Amino acid sequence: MDALASLLEGPRARGAFLMCSLLNPPWSLRIQDEAPLTVLSMIRGGAWIRADTGAPRQLNAGDVAIFRGPDPYTVADDPTTEPQIVIHPGQVTKTPDGEILCETLSLGVRQWGTDPRGASMMITGTYESAGAASQRLLRALPPVIVLQRGDFDTRVLDILVVEATRDEPAQGAVLDRLLDLVLIAALRAWFARNDAPAWYHAYGDPLVGKALRLLQHNPAHGWTVAGLAAAVGVSRAALARRFTDLVGEPPMAFLTEWRLALAADLLHESDATIETIARKVGYGSAFALSAAFKRHFGVSPRDHRQGAGAAELSSAR
Repeated sequence: MDALASLLEGPRARGAFLMCSLLNPPWSLRIQDEAPLTVLSMIRGGAWIRADTGAPRQLNAGDVAIFRGPDPYTVADDPTTEPQIVIHPGQVTKTPDGEILCETLSLGVRQWGTDPRGASMMITGTYESAGAASQRLLRALPPVIVLQRGDFDTRVLDILVVEATRDEPAQGAVLDRLLDLVLIAALRAWFARNDAPAWYHAYGDPLVGKALRLLQHNPAHGWTVAGLAAAVGVSRAALARRFTDLVGEPPMAFLTEWRLALAADLLHESDATIETIARKVGYGSAFALSAAFKRHFGVSPRDHRQGAGAAELSSAR
């Protein structure tokens, strides 16, 4: 499992919010939904995106923007247009004064806006939750990424546009998978053109890449540096040095973070006991997992499962 594969095991689209917006100028959307990840595809017309810091950036037809939350941002026809619509958590749409607009702006299946033939058309896919296992990759992303149409393979995006407003059986699952593919295609292109973190390139190293995949595919194994080195065919010292140089941390530190991230996701996604989860991710007992989990995230596995420590877990990452 490489970095992008682990992303899909984290903020993988599961009932993601996907909407086609059709708007006539002047228009301005203030996005403060606190979503961890959003993909915006400009289909027709143009737009400007503006974070609370930094200069506005322009989007033209065919461009894609990726927003790493939870910080708010604005998407508008012009940088000077004041927000007219505010998107809150849960994708609740209101005026700046608090009036709910969700039904008022509905234009049909997954379509909303001010005019069915609006000069501006964009499709937005929002990942409303992100797994702990994906945090390493999310931390590597800037708040906003902009890719022009020629920067990456847009064939999947073209299919997403066609499918977005269809109402067929299992259409939600189809759109989830298409959104994942658009995201991965865009991130592949972005990492290829920008300074990716060292650990991202480490997956391409014949020794360290193999070691990373062994750790990620087999977290329950009783790994040691010596055992991992033997599995990839080098000395303990050579692997430890090369792994730390390329990944930025020693093998066992990487493994600990990976195990705890998997445990955090399993606590939310399954009803397995803490003891079962502990053994699945490589801890000998629920007590051992609980001690490590509390030390790393600042909350117990039980509190994390109940949602009491979500904010603390996020800040600990």
